[in-house]
Amino acid sequence: MQRKDNQAVAQNKKTLQKLGITHVLNAAHSKQGSIGDQSFYGNTCIYYGIPAEDSDHFDLSQYIKPAADFIHKALKNKDGKVLVHCIMGVSRSATLVLAYLMLHQRLPLRETLRRVIQKRAIYPNRNFLSLLLKLDEQLTLRRRLCPLL
Repeated sequence: MQRKDNQAVAQNKKTLQKLGITHVLNAAHSKQGSIGDQSFYGNTCIYYGIPAEDSDHFDLSQYIKPAADFIHKALKNKDGKVLVHCIMGVSRSATLVLAYLMLHQRLPLRETLRRVIQKRAIYPNRNFLSLLLKLDEQLTLRRRLCPLL
């Protein structure tokens, strides 16, 4: 999928159904040109919206764990498939996917970046990269102190 198609796919219920998408995480909820709420998707997908701004001033940290948990819960379902999107699909949504991999797949930031970049171009803004670095430090410390977590 190309970046320009990110939002277009999220707005096309037939395409979502064809792709087998069961859950939609919109990291640009109620932003200009961004659709999104459960009523749009009806019973075709479970929706979760985050009103994030792609800026150096937006605090995405409050949404990282709920978004990661939403993705994790969706993927625990046998046929669960999640579309994580924003407007361009390179900063907000990428940051949330990276955080999911760190929190639920127990991967360090460097490894998550490597894996995601192999699949698509991403450009998390400096603010979001800083949040991910802090998260990586916290998770590394926690795992050293309690390896079973």
